[in-house]
Amino acid sequence: MATDAILPTTTPPAPAAHGSVLPASLTPALIERLAARVVAAPDAARVVTSAPYTGAPLADLPVSTPGDVEDAFARARVAQKSWAATSLSRRKKILLRFHDLVLARQDEALDLMQAENGKTRRDALLEVVDIAITSRYYARNAARYLEPKRRRGAIPLLTHTTELRHPKGVVTVVSPWNYPLSMAAGDAVAALTAGNAVVQKPDTQTALTALWSLELMREAGLPADVWQMVVGRGSSIGGALMDNADYMMFTGSTASGRKIARDAGERLIGASLELGGKNAMIVLDDADIEKAADGAVAACFPSAGQLCVSIERLYVAESIRDRFVAAFVARTEQLKIGAAYDYGIDVGSLTNPSQLRTVTAHVDDAVAKGATVLAGGKARPDLGPLFYEPTILADVTPGMTLHEHETFGPVVSVYSYRSVDEAIEQANATPYGLNASVWSGSGARGRAVAARVHAGTVNVNEAFAAAWGSIDAPMGGMGDSGLGRRHGADGILKYTEPQTVAHQRVQGFTPPAGISPETWAALLTGALKVLKATGVR
Repeated sequence: MATDAILPTTTPPAPAAHGSVLPASLTPALIERLAARVVAAPDAARVVTSAPYTGAPLADLPVSTPGDVEDAFARARVAQKSWAATSLSRRKKILLRFHDLVLARQDEALDLMQAENGKTRRDALLEVVDIAITSRYYARNAARYLEPKRRRGAIPLLTHTTELRHPKGVVTVVSPWNYPLSMAAGDAVAALTAGNAVVQKPDTQTALTALWSLELMREAGLPADVWQMVVGRGSSIGGALMDNADYMMFTGSTASGRKIARDAGERLIGASLELGGKNAMIVLDDADIEKAADGAVAACFPSAGQLCVSIERLYVAESIRDRFVAAFVARTEQLKIGAAYDYGIDVGSLTNPSQLRTVTAHVDDAVAKGATVLAGGKARPDLGPLFYEPTILADVTPGMTLHEHETFGPVVSVYSYRSVDEAIEQANATPYGLNASVWSGSGARGRAVAARVHAGTVNVNEAFAAAWGSIDAPMGGMGDSGLGRRHGADGILKYTEPQTVAHQRVQGFTPPAGISPETWAALLTGALKVLKATGVR
């Protein structure tokens, strides 16, 4: 997962891309209004972001200082007390109104995501759908996760035990540029639903999309100071975000995640980290080749490969390798690459120059060391400054950079295997463990293989959307791919502090008057034996 970047105010000019003029919805007034929601002083320094499609200036944003972050946390702490006292039914209504606003005004969100990120409209739509699902899920299910629960007491009938869930306080959310709506709003929704306030640092490049979600949430009824956003480099305001947080939610690079984990440990606060991945797809010998080839396209090239759960390693049974590769290459070569604010494009642009440099360097290094380009393999400056063709490589070996390092672009390496054990061994030969995909003609066989893959989510006969969209189930990484989980119970309970309240009635654990310690010990021992014999847990 790539890290935060502030793009330079100027980018070398490139040929105009078809359909790359900003859509009518992105008026200067809208951009200025969203920028004004950043917590920053009136005389703050400014940063100008660039539109990936063209390299032209896009947004002029104020830059927050550590002092601005401190001020945001101070206001958030005051607001959080009232918000935590707000009933779950009231929070539910706000989330459901937010759900409706996101769907009703989705064209604004789609235009913003395309303008800031460079992805296609199809890929942007998935983020709108994701936030609608997330908002509805936590609105409808928060009560069963957060309301007080009776627990079995120490002594049956005599110990009344209740589990309570209290919000952490103020949660810091650091969200990335690659999925600017899903990662920004999705993580905030769960934290807010649990009764927390949120101070968030979206990536500067895609801050407008995050600020748009903030605007809609306030329009839905969320008190202003409960969710605030700051803008700036991690090197400048990261310390203030960590020092004031009661919990840290971070999505980004593994290197940055390690530092955040160390700092959170030093402060004894919790942290949830979704980090990098080098995700694998296994095509078993009984897979439907045509469907698996379609699945590989869907797995490798969404958002120009700038997706934490996309596939970068593809393992195909040797007996079907040639037929699969031919089908996969043919489909990849048919993909339409370009810039347009409609649904006619299959693959969009990379988001920033550093990603283009990484993708180019990885492919060039692999080719120089003997890799074979089966499709793509080059940048497309004729389309815009940051376009790169969907690329399939073969003959990739351990000495090549992209063999084990995350590329985070539209590049996949194809390998073959002779046995299922070998495929699983190769798929697991990485410190990462975020997502994987298994393709088989037998669902039972696919699930059996999936259970042996070292990854937090594994999809059978699907790329990544099946597991990601199963929002009642946890989503997150193993190993170098992070700590903690989104979605389901884990996704909201991590933002709470559990508390046990045990009320002991009539008799406790000390001997009653007139009973010797020896007799009391015998009585307790006998009671324990009876409880076991009667099946009491």
